[in-house]
Amino acid sequence: MSRPTIRLGLTGSIGMGKSTVAAMFRRLGVPVFDADAEVHRLQGPGGALLPAIEAAFPGSTGAAGMNRDHLRQLVMADRTALPRLEAIVHPAVRAVRVRFLKRHRARRLVLIDIPLLYETHAERELEAVAVVSASLAAQRRRVLARPGMTHARFRAILARQLPDHEKRRRADFVIPTGTTRHATATHVRRLVACLRAHGVRYCASCGKSSSTPKPRG
Repeated sequence: MSRPTIRLGLTGSIGMGKSTVAAMFRRLGVPVFDADAEVHRLQGPGGALLPAIEAAFPGSTGAAGMNRDHLRQLVMADRTALPRLEAIVHPAVRAVRVRFLKRHRARRLVLIDIPLLYETHAERELEAVAVVSASLAAQRRRVLARPGMTHARFRAILARQLPDHEKRRRADFVIPTGTTRHATATHVRRLVACLRAHGVRYCASCGKSSSTPKPRG
């Protein structure tokens, strides 16, 4: 009898190294659903969401897709703008995620990479969640090194995200990214091997076990 697919969520605050960790899972043969990539595709040139976004925010789209700078200014000026945009984007991304899961239903483990996983309550549809985490100093250094990033914008982004300590508290697994890439890759490799072999209920070799899975919802 085939074992059910483990849907492992991956999340983490900005600058914590989530994309790097997702790539490590991918190299280990784990199918990865990248929510950010899907958002870019749906909002990019010829994207399926452009008509709905343009209708809700006139002048915000064009041949190159959604004008992110224009939308960013709208969101900062109007508190209702972000919820309206999310009401368009989130259901579409979820529909793509459902198709991804159907396509990989024969796999033992799949990774669902969602930056705002807890904020959108996506954990309710997953067997477990792993959060990537590093020190605030490392996070700040990484983020402020990005082109165009400012302290004010960094603070604004953090204000929209669940705090790192709360994500770590809620997560089933914590993947540290504050030391070396090799150490993180080793942690990921052990986690993948353990989940494939034993499932979510017990993962002693990865340093965290759960005889009773955390309730969802």
